[in-house]
Amino acid sequence: MNQSPRLLAFAGSLRKDSYNRQLAAAAAQMARQAGAEVIEVNLRDYPLPVFDEDVEAAGVPQKVAELKDLFSTADGLLIASPEYNGSVTAALKNLIDWVSRPDASYGRAELFQGRRAALFATSPGGLGGMRGLNHLRDILQPLGTWITPTMLAVPGSMNVFNEEGEMIDEAMAAQLQTVVLQTLNAIALEKATA
Repeated sequence: MNQSPRLLAFAGSLRKDSYNRQLAAAAAQMARQAGAEVIEVNLRDYPLPVFDEDVEAAGVPQKVAELKDLFSTADGLLIASPEYNGSVTAALKNLIDWVSRPDASYGRAELFQGRRAALFATSPGGLGGMRGLNHLRDILQPLGTWITPTMLAVPGSMNVFNEEGEMIDEAMAAQLQTVVLQTLNAIALEKATA
């Protein structure tokens, strides 16, 4: 029997009512409905120091070690990436910097190599965060992460979710499901040919 694909879903925002956290939750639910196991990660639960080799030399912070262990269990990633000043958030870049570092348990970028990732974003503006997604792709691909052929930018976020945080724009929900399924299909193909 094939093991269910295992995904981590998270947003690059620390804000409690972040639209991107709602987008990540919607993607996680779609992946579960397609048969995946999904762990939703809230970056607020993993406060990380700004990456600093001096801090690293003193010992990998506990929250970094916990994140690395989570990443080690995942076949793929569902990442909702807010756009700050045309790029990724500091919190998301800092997570990538820490998780990609070698330590006694993991090699350099080992926890990104071979992972399948769906990238999506939402913002109140008309571009939906696409510039930040392009930067995120450029960060992850050299680490060995396979990115879905489709990246989804969802404009006008205040009209896409209801007050409960549920995705109510059916057209955007269908596009998000396409991106999620691309990731799951890539994982299934990799497992079938392994």
